Amino acid sequence: MEKAIYTKRQKKLGALLRLARRKALLSQAALAEKLDKPQSFVSNYETGQRRLDVVELVAIAEVLGISASDVVAEVERRGMATKMLAF
Repeated sequence: MEKAIYTKRQKKLGALLRLARRKALLSQAALAEKLDKPQSFVSNYETGQRRLDVVELVAIAEVLGISASDVVAEVERRGMATKMLAF
């Protein structure tokens, strides 16, 4: 198992959440405001520079109107070329 923060799954999670944010028509700053976090919080997890805990993932998913369990299931799928969630 990779120990570095920049794992394939970490990159995939960031890409999924970035896609969901864009589909929700939110900027990083707007999402961060709804989460009561700085914009850098969103930027850092989207680029894989920061890992999320479960509580943070659930909060982000709620704001984006998606299911945290669907996000996790998509991250668990093998390979980067997936359906990228049908939000």
